[in-house]
Amino acid sequence: MARAGTPLDDYTEQVLSAVEEIPVGWVMTYGDLAELVGGGPRQIGQVMARYGAAVPWWRVVRADGQPARGHEPRALERLAAEGAPLRRGRVELRLARYLPPPGRDAP
Repeated sequence: MARAGTPLDDYTEQVLSAVEEIPVGWVMTYGDLAELVGGGPRQIGQVMARYGAAVPWWRVVRADGQPARGHEPRALERLAAEGAPLRRGRVELRLARYLPPPGRDAP
C-alpha cells in the first residue's frame, strides 16, 4: 500500500501497517514493533520519523511510556482523548501496552 503516491519498501509498509493496527487507547513501544516486524527500535524510529504522519504515530511510545521527543504535548493530548491511561506525562504501559495475539505474524 503506497502512501501519498510514494512507493515504500516492504519493511516500511510492515511497520506502518502494524502501527495502523494498534487499537484506539493502546500503545506499542518502538521495541515492541521491532520484535513484531524485525529490525531494531531505532529502525522503527527512522520509519516513524519519515512516514509516521500517515498513521496514528502517537500510539508508538518509548520504552518508558513517554511519547516521541518533540511531539509530547500533541501525542499526550491525542492519547488522553482516546482514553489511554496517563500518569506524569507517560502512558502507563502496564495498562495500555498492546501486544498482538500470540502466533500472529507481522502485517
